[in-house]
Amino acid sequence: MQRRGFLKTVLSTCIVAVLPGCVIHHSSSEHSLNDRWLNAVKIRNSVNSTLFPDIDFNLQTYGGLGDNQHDNTNAFRDAIEACHYAGGGRVVVPEGQYLTGPIHLKSNVNLHLQKDAVVRFIAEPERYLPAVLTRWEGVELMGYSPLIYAFEQENVAVTGEGVIDGGADDETWWPWKGANKEAHWRVDPEELTQKPARNKLFADAEADVPVAQRLYADGSYLRPALLQTYRCKRVLIQGVTIINSPFWLIHPVLCEDVTVRGVTCRSHGPNNDGCDPESCNRVLIENCIFDTGDDCIALKSGRNADGRRLNTPIENVLVSNCQMKDGHGGLVIGSEISGGARHIFMEDCVMSSPELERAIRIKTNSVRGGLIEDINVRNVNVGQVKDAIVINFYYEEGDAGQFDPVVRDINISNLVVENANHALFIKGFERAPIVGLNLENCRFKHVKSPHVVEHVKQLTLNQVFVADIPLLAKDLVSM
Repeated sequence: MQRRGFLKTVLSTCIVAVLPGCVIHHSSSEHSLNDRWLNAVKIRNSVNSTLFPDIDFNLQTYGGLGDNQHDNTNAFRDAIEACHYAGGGRVVVPEGQYLTGPIHLKSNVNLHLQKDAVVRFIAEPERYLPAVLTRWEGVELMGYSPLIYAFEQENVAVTGEGVIDGGADDETWWPWKGANKEAHWRVDPEELTQKPARNKLFADAEADVPVAQRLYADGSYLRPALLQTYRCKRVLIQGVTIINSPFWLIHPVLCEDVTVRGVTCRSHGPNNDGCDPESCNRVLIENCIFDTGDDCIALKSGRNADGRRLNTPIENVLVSNCQMKDGHGGLVIGSEISGGARHIFMEDCVMSSPELERAIRIKTNSVRGGLIEDINVRNVNVGQVKDAIVINFYYEEGDAGQFDPVVRDINISNLVVENANHALFIKGFERAPIVGLNLENCRFKHVKSPHVVEHVKQLTLNQVFVADIPLLAKDLVSM
């Protein structure tokens, strides 16, 4: 009785704005749901695989020494070039600890780390010059080379049982973020930090400054991604463990046919997103573990004017059988989402941590905009999370622009959440509501705070329970 009384209080104090003419449904077709998920099978089958000749190029043959002292930059370069010009194969990194500067992959090369091999990047920014074309927080620029980088290559891979150590810590790379109350460093936010360059870069993009003139490497303090493939086709990242990244860990940009499989991402620095496919088509992320300082998986498509300039969505993505621990979000769409997102599927995942802030999140605003549609989640078990389902049109700049987001056709089924502050935290715009938010067979076992549901049109609830009590339409429209 006490439990039901608490739930009644929670439900009766929901913050809800329902539009005139809104239709709230309480049933959906199981047949229709199954048909929808046939598209996930199609995505899996459509991702073109990498294929490499059965020939190995041992790093030690090219001067590699795994003594944690020798600089292996030239050895990696020479082995990759030999492999590439021979028609492809594996560049094998044997057991040992290999210090290196940037590694640039070429077509038909599989960089393979054997068990107990560690590739450790030297944390000296000058080694990641000259500048290369990259994308930083959704904006193209000439910046520091990502630690592992491939540009306009085909059939490339990083595989194996070894460890990739980005070398970042509280003394190197991470302090460039600026003062952070949660971090161990204390830096003047205007001195030796990213803030001035970040602001100028975004202003350059809004002013349509040519990308070749956006020079933001030495002296700009914009940290590089650890592993970035840019405008590549057929990319495989498999088996490796990635730690201590300067910035985002895995960042495919404008790529086709990307597979991230069996990877462990464990890095807790600032902006340490696990895997951020951006403006890519046909992406499979499966059997991975994410324990990160920012979003576990974030699907992106460019920021503001620069995202609209390239106008390339993130699309046809399947996330399957992954585990999310620490992070700002488990599956996140945004915030750099101006190019849009569509045909996104997530299934059979597990999430839980006192430091996991949201399970499923869409973040945008009227500056970012973006068409976000056909988002599908099923069979996800969440232990502890701060907020379960979050769709927020007021992220960062908030309602300060002229590009209203279009978010529609969001489908979540068979979601179980043990403990959360909010089950639902949904905030659209009155003039641009979220259209088609469908929940089916979802259970939120312990919820601390009232639901927030503002400006949703066509909300469907079917077998949705909070603390074992059905969540009904009247509970959300009582105000």
